[in-house]
Amino acid sequence: MALRNGLSEELNRQGNEHFSRGHYTDAYACYAKALECNRLTGDQRALVATLGNLGNICAVSGRRDSALAHYQEVLEFQKILGDEKGIGTTLANLGNLRADAGEWDRARAYYLEALDLMTKTHDEAAKAVLFSDLGLVARETGQFDEAIHCYEQSLVLMRRLGNHGGVADAWRMIGRTFLIHKRYGDAIACCQTSQSIAERLRDELRTGGARYVLVQCYEEMGRLRDAADLLEQVVYMDRKYELPKLEENIQRLTTLRARLAEQDQAPPYRETHA
Repeated sequence: MALRNGLSEELNRQGNEHFSRGHYTDAYACYAKALECNRLTGDQRALVATLGNLGNICAVSGRRDSALAHYQEVLEFQKILGDEKGIGTTLANLGNLRADAGEWDRARAYYLEALDLMTKTHDEAAKAVLFSDLGLVARETGQFDEAIHCYEQSLVLMRRLGNHGGVADAWRMIGRTFLIHKRYGDAIACCQTSQSIAERLRDELRTGGARYVLVQCYEEMGRLRDAADLLEQVVYMDRKYELPKLEENIQRLTTLRARLAEQDQAPPYRETHA
């Protein structure tokens, strides 16, 4: 049994490494082999870890039904083990599945149930993320003030925990919320703060995320040159990390450059006099 448990841990470690690199097929294969070991040993805690990983990999790769089944099985084991902290995490994962499907009311219900448990178990790190999730639900359902409040709570906790990446994320999400409401000055200020933090961390992906929101701000304000220059940097990052929006952003950049060329070629407006 000890040998199989050791093999399961190693397979989960390998799977997590593949997952972090975006190699989802390889990650899934590792987790599936780990699950075979766990089924043989019947180790419930090991099953929770592996099934949770399988749920996550299915969630990010669009297999919602499989993710749901894995998370629900995890939840049953966590209830047997009396793992309230773990239950809170799994409820949040179930909420994420509903949010991904645009089922905002069901997502909020899961998140609020998770929040109660995270408060009870003093899981501040998980709460910091959950407040951001609740902010997304509020934003997508038109509750602007509630969205900002949730993101600000996330920001406070991320700062308290010293999670600088989380601080950058919170500022970006606040900026995106201001953008939706056409408060461009506030949106730009928040996203520039997010970008500065990410640059200090040398976190290229978070830097690109802040720039992406700034591109939309500048484009909507008619600052096409600023938008195009920033989008060029975003496309560079998309290409470097093989991100899914590469082709979409290349087309968007091409359109922006074409609009700029038209502006440059247009003759200056001259007022006529009768």
